[in-house]
Amino acid sequence: MAKNTIDLNVDIGEGFAHDVELLDYATSVNVACGWHAGDPLTMRNITSEAIQRGIAIGAHPSFPDRENFGRVPMDLSLEEVYAGVQYQVGALAAVVAGLSGRVTHVKPHGALYNQAEQDADLAQTIVRAVRDVDSEMAIFGLAGGQLVRIAREEGLVAIDEGFADRAYTSTGKLVPRSQSNAMLGCKELACAQAIRMVLDGRVRTEDGSDVGIDVQSICLHGDTPNALAFARMVRTELAKANIIVQSIDHSRSPTAFSKTNGVIRPVADAA
Repeated sequence: MAKNTIDLNVDIGEGFAHDVELLDYATSVNVACGWHAGDPLTMRNITSEAIQRGIAIGAHPSFPDRENFGRVPMDLSLEEVYAGVQYQVGALAAVVAGLSGRVTHVKPHGALYNQAEQDADLAQTIVRAVRDVDSEMAIFGLAGGQLVRIAREEGLVAIDEGFADRAYTSTGKLVPRSQSNAMLGCKELACAQAIRMVLDGRVRTEDGSDVGIDVQSICLHGDTPNALAFARMVRTELAKANIIVQSIDHSRSPTAFSKTNGVIRPVADAA
């Protein structure tokens, strides 16, 4: 559904030097909880900065796989996944509570995120683990996908997410990272894709066709080359397109936006 308002979420706390600077361009963050990257001190430092800026804080749980950055599929029991998601979300929630803040959402990372789109039992396990920690937390998932659908069926708010820098298949899924064309290497093309998702509710797929996509948030990866320059460019191009960037009010509905972060400012004027 076309609109002119969008949330920008950034995967963060994964050990890159530009993390704090990336906060200047985010309205939501997904903080690594230690299993694919991150550690308690990084979690505290990042969330402290996010709280000061009024940025929505989310947990970014993964498979227990630091060696492969959580991007290799794993075959864990549903009990292991349930406990692991709760462990990671609970750890970040405790850190944020100690800073007088609150975790507002959960976005699975990497292979856990992608496998949830293929395995309904896995998706339901993730959703129920989050719900049983705090039913006020929202779930971020692939726009139009299985994870967000199941989250809504289980009574949680779900946020449909799009990706500026990832290629899409003709079925609206992400092209697997194992394929050479999974990432959009051209920053200008990625910015154009983000703007078209918001304004037109469409995305061009790898085979040249168009599919509909209804996004409430667009992801910016913190681990990609030139992540900071790309985030700056996205904000600038969104401003040129008169698209408002602000965080989602998770407590109301998947498509409701808060007014706390205001209208996007030109990058030159950003804090």
